[in-house]
Amino acid sequence: MSLLPVPAAPADTLVPLDRAKAYAGASRSDRTRAAYSSALGVFVTWCREAGADPMPADPLTVAAYVAHLADTGRKPATIDLHVAAIAAAHRAGGFDNPTASEAVKATIRGARRALGTRQTRKAPATAETLRKMLRKIPDGPAGLRDRALILLGFAAALRRSELVALDVADLERVPDGIIVHVRRSKTDQEGAGQEIAVPRGAKLKPCEALDAWLKVAGITAGPVFRAVGKGGAVSAERLTDRSVADIVKRHASAAGLDASLFSGHSLRAGFVTSALAAGADVLKVMHVTRHTAVTTLQKYDRRARAFDDHAGKRFL
Repeated sequence: MSLLPVPAAPADTLVPLDRAKAYAGASRSDRTRAAYSSALGVFVTWCREAGADPMPADPLTVAAYVAHLADTGRKPATIDLHVAAIAAAHRAGGFDNPTASEAVKATIRGARRALGTRQTRKAPATAETLRKMLRKIPDGPAGLRDRALILLGFAAALRRSELVALDVADLERVPDGIIVHVRRSKTDQEGAGQEIAVPRGAKLKPCEALDAWLKVAGITAGPVFRAVGKGGAVSAERLTDRSVADIVKRHASAAGLDASLFSGHSLRAGFVTSALAAGADVLKVMHVTRHTAVTTLQKYDRRARAFDDHAGKRFL
């Protein structure tokens, strides 16, 4: 894919990198802000090397940048992230959005056709998968923490950032289980708060696993999920969202599964897949996942029911 011509700009008109990052992060979640900031840094560096102005950027500059990303093997999802970051920075700075131009849109369409748009999805950690993983988790503080983290993340269909952000004060005890209060999430940037009911359960027993961890760790306030030292000493330090993925992968591997197929999102996806496969009402599933559109769950439903009344069932 050939690059479009890039209009040059005087060096003194270049917007400092820190200012561009600040624009990109306006009114966004911490995770999105970090992703946009990183993407803007790459764009600004590329513009400086090309002698172009990143802010405000000419549409042809952005189109050329999209072509550059495609030529260097970036995935369509990564290109979309960079374009979104550029658009957010310009809107926050009060500039015209260059990504809305036909030149940029045409280049994006061309990149998509050339690269393909199929996403590599991670495997859902279904209820059956969790049973295999849980059987291999050892006793001890770290094991009890991992068991509680996996089961609560699954039962409440939590995003990994939501899971590690939980404090003891966010867990409301009720006769039938626990009400998890999510103070802020991807779909609740204003911090209005969301509530998720986690039943005690008769099989996986997520509430029992959580209580066992809190008791052995002596945690009565502050972060729920914390680092554990080699000797079993529980730190006051909160786990990171990256830790969730590491824990899921580690125990998937111990259970004889391909760890590369799993991620932190596998717990949330696993709940949806398991619930739909068990015949749960879609609206009831959405009460837990907090999805706002039924169509979002369709990909999980198709997977869960892939072999139900299969067209080839009678002759294959």
